[in-house]
Amino acid sequence: MVTCVRCVVRGRVQGVWYRESTRRTAVRLGVAGSAVNLPDGTVEVIACGEEAAVERLHAWLWEGPPAARVEEVSCRPLEGMPPLSGFTTG
Repeated sequence: MVTCVRCVVRGRVQGVWYRESTRRTAVRLGVAGSAVNLPDGTVEVIACGEEAAVERLHAWLWEGPPAARVEEVSCRPLEGMPPLSGFTTG
């Protein structure tokens, strides 16, 4: 079953390769979506894929790359998302 979530990651997550590391992890897990820096210093992650794979990505978001310091990951389900392919960083 395909599931989609929108997560906002807070902490030191910009300027530390967080988006690219998220993209690489998502691709490895077979998750489609995006990771985008937001003006308030957070990173928004849209993730769609098999439920177990999205859950593994969600767990990884708490770790991030070595230079990141994640303080909070807040996720909510996204209903009615069109099919996504690939993973982008914007």
